[in-house]
Amino acid sequence: MSVSTYSTYLTFDGNCREAFEFYRAVFGGDFHVFSTFGDGPADEGFAEADKNKVMHVSLSVGDGVLMGSDNSSHGPPLAVGNNFSLSVSVESATEGDALLAALAAGGTVTMPMETTFWGAYFGMCTDKFGINWMVVHEQAGE
Repeated sequence: MSVSTYSTYLTFDGNCREAFEFYRAVFGGDFHVFSTFGDGPADEGFAEADKNKVMHVSLSVGDGVLMGSDNSSHGPPLAVGNNFSLSVSVESATEGDALLAALAAGGTVTMPMETTFWGAYFGMCTDKFGINWMVVHEQAGE
């Protein structure tokens, strides 16, 4: 399996913007992506209360990337322990399918691998140890 990168993905209960402004002040740099649920497609059905919450933000920290979002009404209630995920980028959709299946063995797939509205092939699971994983294949040029 060819994993190109992995990153830490943090989930917040409405204060992601504040947290990432703090991290940017500490580490420096600029956000690569900063979007709210209101920036997403209307047909995704995000609740009105979620529109100003952060859907995705990413900030380079050294050789890695720190990513985050606010919890939305689509996700499970936020609790210490489920407020982070490890995000793994793979080279192909086939590798993404295999990796998600392997990580989810004995655990739970929380979002099957699928092409998302932002163009990535993406899925999520919780492994048998309670660790949350995100698997992504950027499909540029496919």
